[in-house]
Amino acid sequence: MENKNYEELTATALKVREHIIRMSTDGGCFTGASLSAVDLIVYLYSSFLNINKDNLNDPDRDYLFLSKGHDVPALYGTFAELGLLEKDRLKNHLLLNDHIYWHPNTKIPGIEFHSGSLGHLPSVALGVALDLKISGSTNKVICILGDGELNEGTCWEAVLVANAYKLDNLIFIVDRNQFQANMRTEELIPLEPLADKFAAFGAAVKRINGHSFAELDEALNAYPFQTDKLNVLIADTIRGKGLPSIQERADRWFCNFNAGEVEQLLLELHGEHNTTLTSETLVVR
Repeated sequence: MENKNYEELTATALKVREHIIRMSTDGGCFTGASLSAVDLIVYLYSSFLNINKDNLNDPDRDYLFLSKGHDVPALYGTFAELGLLEKDRLKNHLLLNDHIYWHPNTKIPGIEFHSGSLGHLPSVALGVALDLKISGSTNKVICILGDGELNEGTCWEAVLVANAYKLDNLIFIVDRNQFQANMRTEELIPLEPLADKFAAFGAAVKRINGHSFAELDEALNAYPFQTDKLNVLIADTIRGKGLPSIQERADRWFCNFNAGEVEQLLLELHGEHNTTLTSETLVVR
């Protein structure tokens, strides 16, 4: 599938980032990591996956599993922009009258599986992919992982099993934003050379700029990357993408802004105001 309407994708991604910023108040959310995953999720739902508001229970639909579940504001925002979720419901984030909170909940249509405990969904995704393979179905299965999540041994076990069963209908996408919680991945448990590690485990690997719709197009147009192998797409991204005042800040992984800060950041997102929020003016957990 080829998509050259990058301006429309960019406009949608901007609106999703607005939603994330607005959800970063009254209890907050994992803002930085959510912002890094926006372009990936917008592209997948807009241009690659057979998923829409009318086929959420169709057995022929594709499947997306958000293993790094703390990025769910990016998923909620995408759902809202593409009509899978009413936009007004985003205001219910963390309220007791709805199911929209810090991690995916299957009570929200379009969420395939609960996540939050890192390292679990690669195995769930490969189980679904194996079932589809056995049944002869052509559905695509995507699992989005965080780079820090790769410290979990279960992720690498899933890579081994997926290759053992030649699951070329499965794609693991790594949101490689270089951070886990409040530390750089390479300062805690180094992951590089990451592509070589996946290849050594038997996967077919591509590495791209995860904020480039053109590179996403080129990579995913080549799916499956190699027959009879797990597909792994490493997407290099920037934590906090779109907000220079919090980009690549180790202490900006969970943010709880007040209403005034939200308005400042919305202006910053649109390049209309140069603001720098200090640690004293931002609640960080």
